[in-house]
Amino acid sequence: MNKKPTTDAAAAVRHARYGRLPERIRFEDMTEEVEAAPGSGASASYDPEGSWKFYSCLALDLGL
Repeated sequence: MNKKPTTDAAAAVRHARYGRLPERIRFEDMTEEVEAAPGSGASASYDPEGSWKFYSCLALDLGL
């Protein structure tokens, strides 16, 4: 028959596995600077001929 580990033994196992926090990651290591593509963002021009590519309608997607 399987015996449950005692409270002290279970606590020791938990402490061995989760006893300390992982090392901190510096903010500089979490961010990356990437140059933006030219012509994108707020200064991008509107192209009415190409705007149909980005049109989305749930009713059309469902075939209603």
